[in-house]
Amino acid sequence: MKFLVIGLGSMGKRRVRCLQALQYTHIVGFDPREDRRKETENKYHIKTVNSLDSQDLSDFDAFIISTPPNLHTHYAKIAIDHNKPAFIEASVIIEEVKDMLEYNKNNTFIAPSCTLRFHPIIKNISNIIKNGQYGKITNFSYHSGQYLPDWHPWEHVNDFYVSKRITGGGREIVPFELTWIVDTIGWPISAKGLFEKTINFGCEIEDSYAFTLKYPDKVGTVLVDVASRYAVRNLIINLEKAQIQWKWDEAAFHLYEVENGRWIHFEQPQFESASGYNKNIGEKMYIDEVDSFIKGIQNPKLYPNTVQDDIKVLELLNQIENSDGGF
Repeated sequence: MKFLVIGLGSMGKRRVRCLQALQYTHIVGFDPREDRRKETENKYHIKTVNSLDSQDLSDFDAFIISTPPNLHTHYAKIAIDHNKPAFIEASVIIEEVKDMLEYNKNNTFIAPSCTLRFHPIIKNISNIIKNGQYGKITNFSYHSGQYLPDWHPWEHVNDFYVSKRITGGGREIVPFELTWIVDTIGWPISAKGLFEKTINFGCEIEDSYAFTLKYPDKVGTVLVDVASRYAVRNLIINLEKAQIQWKWDEAAFHLYEVENGRWIHFEQPQFESASGYNKNIGEKMYIDEVDSFIKGIQNPKLYPNTVQDDIKVLELLNQIENSDGGF
């Protein structure tokens, strides 16, 4: 198979690594920035181009779109025009995603990212909950915190898309987290919350989102921020017959089994993190995600996320923002 990777920033280079880890060698990278092309060529020894106009796009089997979110739909439409399956990084602009869905008259396979569904601990927790052996969930609380300047320590926040309000770092992480929450815990019937700027990064973006997810028979609270000076993911899920606790620093999660009055510890499989990234951000979940996309090219039902579900997640983000007096 031959792949076109569109955008060679941090995520684009990661997707090149994913493809190479899966033993794919026919990869072309596109980016208008010469520095990114040269870095990609030097690190991964692939061909790069500064324009798509000179490329025979019919020669590719699939696109991977790793641009800023405001450019996703532009390149997805090019993929649709050529009927090429496309993987797209996490979206945050609902109007763009709806436009892409409406444009896709020929039902070209578009695979929106859902990276955390491939995290080994989240997969394990999800299996336990869906198994039903500990009864239904009653409530849960979750905190996902990062520090925005740590995302790209080699450049200032203002030099990439996270400094724009519509694609702000905190705003982007809300649907990134919700994408696994709705799969593991279920779709809420409503979401309400607030969002604030609590730290000055030199740009006008909200860095903290606190919200409640309401279900017919349970409730959940979520805090997502990019102001945490130490990166955290902390989760507590209460079920009728158990409690699940996860702190991603521990490389394990713990389940309290009420019937036997005991804690069960589930170790996380060991994984490698790329140089310069948080030790808890393993490459394998990204590799597995790309592998799932490739399997989905033959059978889209094998890929666990859809554009329609992406829109539903972004509608939840809109509910949160609208409940705080608009955006």
